[in-house]
Amino acid sequence: MAPPSLTHLVLIPCYNPGPKVVATVRAALAEWSPVWVVVDGSDDGSTESLLQMAQANVGLRVLVLPQNSGKGAAVLAGLDQASVEGFTHALTMDADGQHPARLISTFIETSMRAPQSMVLGRPVFDAAAPRLRVNGRKVSNSIVDLETLWAGIDDSLFGFRVYPIEPLRAIMHRQHWMRRFDFDPEAVVRLSWRGVRSVNLAAPVQYFRVADGGVSHFNYLRDNLLLTGMHLRLLCGFLLRLPWLLRRRCCSRL
Repeated sequence: MAPPSLTHLVLIPCYNPGPKVVATVRAALAEWSPVWVVVDGSDDGSTESLLQMAQANVGLRVLVLPQNSGKGAAVLAGLDQASVEGFTHALTMDADGQHPARLISTFIETSMRAPQSMVLGRPVFDAAAPRLRVNGRKVSNSIVDLETLWAGIDDSLFGFRVYPIEPLRAIMHRQHWMRRFDFDPEAVVRLSWRGVRSVNLAAPVQYFRVADGGVSHFNYLRDNLLLTGMHLRLLCGFLLRLPWLLRRRCCSRL
């Protein structure tokens, strides 16, 4: 494998990720270095396994947060430390094995060719994907199209993506939202408002049954209420920015 990258790292936030996390991290390390795992207050015993892995692999670092604060908070903690160490981009992926580690290099190489852009995964679902979640994300994606004036974001919820670190940190440190399940969609909307273009790449999604080690912390009522409040907030922000967004869109077509 090539020497560890000085610009791009893989960032894996995790909270009680279940038995798939070790295989997920190994698969990521097989594709890229460095890989950072941010443990978001896990209490399922996975932290010890990850720390042992880090002792045996110089390409892996494990950051342990004292309490569970949400996916967005875990990502931000990783981004802040990555910024201190000079990294410019981070590929985020889930710890539960659903995201395709074999595409890490492809996504990062795409980012290197377009460093000012965010590289977003466009999920390709298999037959095991819950229909309710697949159909529900279509609603969220339609709203994001409106909020960004159809800026080309194929999927707003899929967390397998490469972010330019500094624009995202600037956005997150200016407000206290985007710390939990609202992180992924709000990040792409606000980055789009900031002028960060998106590059979309297809990526297969694999859902695992509980019997096969699958873990999901998604709560239909709680998290759909969170997304509803997020979109109401973003729609208000969109209306305030609409004249400026329209002017920028017109200028880009000249």
